[in-house]
Amino acid sequence: MKKLGPTGMKWLKILHIMLVTLFFGGITSSLALNLGISLDSYTKTFETYKSIVIISDNIIRIGAVGTLFIGLLYGLFTNWGFFKHRWVTVKWILFMIQTFIGIFVVDKLMLVNMMILENQKSMALNNPVFIHNHTLRQYAVIFQVVTTIFILCISVIKPWKKKKSISK
Repeated sequence: MKKLGPTGMKWLKILHIMLVTLFFGGITSSLALNLGISLDSYTKTFETYKSIVIISDNIIRIGAVGTLFIGLLYGLFTNWGFFKHRWVTVKWILFMIQTFIGIFVVDKLMLVNMMILENQKSMALNNPVFIHNHTLRQYAVIFQVVTTIFILCISVIKPWKKKKSISK
């Protein structure tokens, strides 16, 4: 398969940085909003959850899907590959775990809580399911933020890299 040249690699890197910035900015914003909810005012809680849904749908999702697409391009059209370097493989595995948690935990809990808020109005704030979902979602987003920071560290440090042998 044809590999990208230096100019293509630079554009790929620019797009990757932009999309990861969207993703990371979105999850950190979502976490900040989630941490800021005091659950004592229905209107504030509802409006904050609406904002979290907008961020999820329009920022995080674009960043995550775009990052996945760029990762595929890196794997297919550069010398990095998917399994050639252990640190790249670890990044892929962590990103897949993170994406799975985002789709099947964070988004699900967010949408269920939004539905509870819409249906039960202010009574939702005392609903044990709502409170449990809210707390669980918060921990899941913290996991996503920490995982993204770890992936960033892996990208810069490139651990588990084969060391050049010193010839005598």
